[in-house]
Amino acid sequence: MSFDLIVIGGGPAGIVAATTASGLDKKVALIDNHAELGGAGANTGTVPSKTLRETALALSGMRSRNLYGVDLSLRREATVTDFLRHERGVKAGLNHTLARRMEESKTEVRKGTATFVDARHVRIDESGEVLESDHILIATGSSPVHPPEMSFGLPEVYDSDTILELDKLPGTLGVVGAGVIGVEYACTFAALGTKVHVIDARDVLLSFLDIEISNALKTAMERNGIVFHWKERCGCCGSEDGRAVGLNLSSGERLAMDAVLVAAGRKSNIEKLNLGAAGVVAGERGQIPVNDHYRTNVPNILAVGDVIGFPAMASTSMDQARRAVRHVFAPDRFPASASKLLPTGVYTIPEVSMIGETEESLKAAGVDYIAGRGHYGSSARGRIIGDLYGFLKLLVRRGDMRVLGVHAIGEQATELVHIGLMAMLAGASVEIFDEACFNIPTLGQLYKAAALDAVRRM
Repeated sequence: MSFDLIVIGGGPAGIVAATTASGLDKKVALIDNHAELGGAGANTGTVPSKTLRETALALSGMRSRNLYGVDLSLRREATVTDFLRHERGVKAGLNHTLARRMEESKTEVRKGTATFVDARHVRIDESGEVLESDHILIATGSSPVHPPEMSFGLPEVYDSDTILELDKLPGTLGVVGAGVIGVEYACTFAALGTKVHVIDARDVLLSFLDIEISNALKTAMERNGIVFHWKERCGCCGSEDGRAVGLNLSSGERLAMDAVLVAAGRKSNIEKLNLGAAGVVAGERGQIPVNDHYRTNVPNILAVGDVIGFPAMASTSMDQARRAVRHVFAPDRFPASASKLLPTGVYTIPEVSMIGETEESLKAAGVDYIAGRGHYGSSARGRIIGDLYGFLKLLVRRGDMRVLGVHAIGEQATELVHIGLMAMLAGASVEIFDEACFNIPTLGQLYKAAALDAVRRM
């Protein structure tokens, strides 16, 4: 059977690719081998983990701790049912919405495992059906890496997919890997009173962040009781000192944990695709190299999302899919954007978010810049919501004062960054924030404070 586009993978990127092509009046088939659409984004990753974070904030009363005389934390021990009920409800609702979206777009969904026959034909292994298209898009996502030194045979050792299957909240949790997934879950469990230890071979927290934001996040996590073990590698074994799992660190230190979350990176899901039959070349950890239009080394085969590597976030994956499909089917209507401005949001406690350059990247490039800051503690809204430590930082080029980077840490940072994104897309100078009138009290007003700080420093 012939289609204008075959999409392999029903996660956020695959769904956006399919609906974008359908909106351009193309005949689309989407192949997915999971019980529910949505991939890791809807079922084990983005949405579930962020829902758990919100639940943790509500159950712990963390958002009320700095409000004088108010304590909204539970007066009893939270159970796993308390912890996961909202997450399961959100996931079920989203699965239903995604299924309806496929129906409304007239995308033909095929359940099964896709395997390339050649560069224009894909077989569904379970049914034996072969689909044909001049354009095939790979959006199969990624899966957790299982280092051999971690004993995944132990029931108390989890990865980011299975952590949602825990049957009780651990008193102590070891998190192996201080990447985005590891630190997000570390913050969530720490909010619920779990004693969390984070072990990582590096010595910088989330090195892609501006170093000032990275250091502020580390301080905030330590303030919430999280213990870091830097420049350490580890393996795990059975019970230790009455705890379910023992962690043996390379320094010789031993940690006894009730549970361990291994967040040591992810690998692209390409094992069953038979890429060789199509001539597609994959690189390290199965990541598929692509050009600026998300075409692989085989021009009619595209790849987007986690399967191509960093930043591997739902938001960026969906944007990549939209751009890739538009470039194939409507390049005149949607000229290729030269913008590389994709925001990054990390749902730690507190949230951090960024867009554009960091101080380190500007220094490395020899750009003369100024940093302006607006502090939550100096704004009415920051004090109302009880966040006294957050701040917004604008990086502007000296001379024309053009905004080159926006960085935020604190409550709603992942929302706040979008105001800066719009200014950067417009190529605006920092003065646009001084000219704008912001509602009071809002966090958006921090842009005016940071802009004025930058102008003063100039």
